[in-house]
Amino acid sequence: MKATTRARTHARPHTAAAATIAVAAVLAAVLATSAQAAPVPVPLATAESFAILAGSGITNTGPTTVSGDIGTSPTPSISGAGSITQTGSTHAADGVADQAKTDLVTAYDQAAGQGPVLAVPVELGGLTLTSGVYSSGGALGLTGALTLDGEGDPNAVFVFQTPSTLITATDSTVVLTGGAQACNVYWQVGSSATLGVRSVLRGTVMALTSITLTTGATVDGRVLARNGAVTLDSNTIIRPFCAPPTPSPSASAGDGPTTSPAPDASAAPPGTGGGTGSGTGTGGGAGTGGAAGADVARGPGSGTGAAPGTGSGPGGAAQVRQVPAGGVATGDGSTLRAAPAGTVPLALALVGGALAVGVVRRRARRATPTT
Repeated sequence: MKATTRARTHARPHTAAAATIAVAAVLAAVLATSAQAAPVPVPLATAESFAILAGSGITNTGPTTVSGDIGTSPTPSISGAGSITQTGSTHAADGVADQAKTDLVTAYDQAAGQGPVLAVPVELGGLTLTSGVYSSGGALGLTGALTLDGEGDPNAVFVFQTPSTLITATDSTVVLTGGAQACNVYWQVGSSATLGVRSVLRGTVMALTSITLTTGATVDGRVLARNGAVTLDSNTIIRPFCAPPTPSPSASAGDGPTTSPAPDASAAPPGTGGGTGSGTGTGGGAGTGGAAGADVARGPGSGTGAAPGTGSGPGGAAQVRQVPAGGVATGDGSTLRAAPAGTVPLALALVGGALAVGVVRRRARRATPTT
């Protein structure tokens, strides 16, 4: 009977430990998945160089300005090309256009498959959105202004998904703020897109069917139609480029390492310092001391001291005056680097494991009968 009681008593800690470990593992997995759920840039491959890409031809009316390549495949027709001012190449049903169309299909599917999806209303006007994947579950419309806030991150990605149409109203606009860039904005349209008169859209439009730009519409991005036509009317389309990250203010602009100029001894005030080690001094004078401080004296001077010493004379201190990018200020001029991505889920998993081991040991001690 004792043996049976002991076996049952020992089984409970193992069960509790297993449950604790399972909970910790699930928590770590959830956190890791959340950290990796941010949207990513859509890989356009060879379609990236195109400002306009169509499946069944391109029609233009009036003076249109295009910065980037123009292509159509399999239909080669481009009407009104004489009134298009273009910076780039034109490809009509050639090998380049064929490959770009193939890559567009891949990019379209990748954008349609991104998640997790955040719900937005059909009308996007008046909203301010941060990086994410957005869908109304139906059509998307824009009246007024839609603001996309990068929150200081130039790599912030915005993906809009609609199984139906994208229609922007007259004089509507997409505003980028907080470092957001048009190169990282994508519109995946399950049907056709129509951009209103004098509207301004930013980002790459990938439509399954056709794309129509009405009079005076501007696109800071691309208009890429998989199967249908692209129709233009006195428009401006500028293929976007991602600006490189702004260098840290502490970074050198030169090609090689640089050193900070030495302080001007004639302009430096007398310095004092205290410390715990032994040190040496430089200068025309002579001095002794039991310790040397963080300040470095330069120039003539003298000093005496038995513990923290003091000295007169020009001095300067070498200290970090600016916190490096990505660091956390500690108050003494040094920094602590931010933890790398994935550290938090790993730490939580380790903590969960440690807690489980503690539970096993404690309950095992309680359950062991005393003799």
